Amino acid sequence: MIPVLLQPEPDDFDRKVRQPGREWLAGQGISLNAVPPKAAELPPFWRRSNQQLWEAYSGVCAYLAIYFEWVTGASSTDHFVAKSRKAVDAYEWANFRLSCLGPNRNKGRFDDVLDPMELQKDTFVLNLLGGTIRPNPALDETTRLRAGNTIDRLKLNSAEHNRMRAKHFSRYVRGRDEETLKELSPFVWYEAKRQGLL
Repeated sequence: MIPVLLQPEPDDFDRKVRQPGREWLAGQGISLNAVPPKAAELPPFWRRSNQQLWEAYSGVCAYLAIYFEWVTGASSTDHFVAKSRKAVDAYEWANFRLSCLGPNRNKGRFDDVLDPMELQKDTFVLNLLGGTIRPNPALDETTRLRAGNTIDRLKLNSAEHNRMRAKHFSRYVRGRDEETLKELSPFVWYEAKRQGLL
C-alpha cells in the first residue's frame, strides 16, 4: 500500500448518487448518521459511479497498488467506513476507495485497516525479490501494529500477492521499463526507487 490522494468527485455525482441515496434513507426514516437496519438492503446507487471511480484513480487499486483493466470486471467500490456503520457514508464519494474484488471482500465491515488516504509515506516496505510486505520497523508501535493488522486483514502477504509483486519487479529487471512499472505496479515502483534499484 502507498498513500492515495482523494480525487475530486465527478460533476454529476451529487445528482446520480448522493441525492438519490439521501432521499431513499429519508423515505425509510433512516437518519443520515444512523446505523442502517440492514446495510445489504441499501440501494447500490454508488454503482452509478463505479467507472468514474476507476477513471479518477487511474485504475489503481487503493489496497494492492496495482493497475487493473476496467474490462476485467474486477473493479469494486469499497466503502472505507462500512455501509453497515453509518448510512450516509454509503453515498459519499470521499468514503469510496477503488478496490479489486479480493481486498474489498477481505476488508468487509472491519475497521482495523489503515486508510490509504490517510497513510503516511513509507508505512509499508517490500522485499522485492520475494514480494513480501511488512510494516516499516521505524514506525511507532501503535502504527506498526495497525499496519500489521492491515496486512493480515487484506491478506496482502498471501502467496499469490507475493508472487505477483515479485513478478512485477523481475519483469522490470528484464526490460528496464521504469514508466511501465510505475503505471502498472506503483508500490513495487516506489519501493524499487526508495531502495535505489531504479
